[in-house]
Amino acid sequence: MLPEMDGKDLCRALKSDPLTQSIPILMLTAKSEEVDRIIGFELGADDYVTKPFSPRELVLRVKAILRRKENPQQQERIIEVGDITIDLDRHQVFIQGKPLYLTATEFKLLLELVSNRGKVQSRERLLDRVWGYTYEGYARTVDTHIRRLREKLGKRGELIETVRGIGYRFREEIDETKVL
Repeated sequence: MLPEMDGKDLCRALKSDPLTQSIPILMLTAKSEEVDRIIGFELGADDYVTKPFSPRELVLRVKAILRRKENPQQQERIIEVGDITIDLDRHQVFIQGKPLYLTATEFKLLLELVSNRGKVQSRERLLDRVWGYTYEGYARTVDTHIRRLREKLGKRGELIETVRGIGYRFREEIDETKVL
């Protein structure tokens, strides 16, 4: 019942445009039928409030929407590098959509390398970040896990580069013709 455009059309337009699709929408309307609320949510509204309304409740609903939008734990956390997909919430890795079975340590190791793409990670830093400790005598255990991880990644294992005398890095630039 907006003057120029219906609220549903406005919601549809905002959610279909990549520049505005992440903007939270709260519909404040006189339309209180169940079907109207369902349509509002199906179009992408984050909340739906009918008139008459309590200003205090409206403020609390807006704050709740903003909290949900700001909280990254509520959103799926997925990292994509070429055709490798790392799903942080499900603790899974996929190559071209097919699951890659990694141990918990291999998963953390891959995640640490990918999260710091292009940067050299020393064995000691990897031990600290992946295993949770720094222990000089076992720095070579990183080499063994890197070897296994490369084997599981197949041709994509080439994306993990050895930096002699220092450690490892996940290649920043991916030449997909070489690894696919």
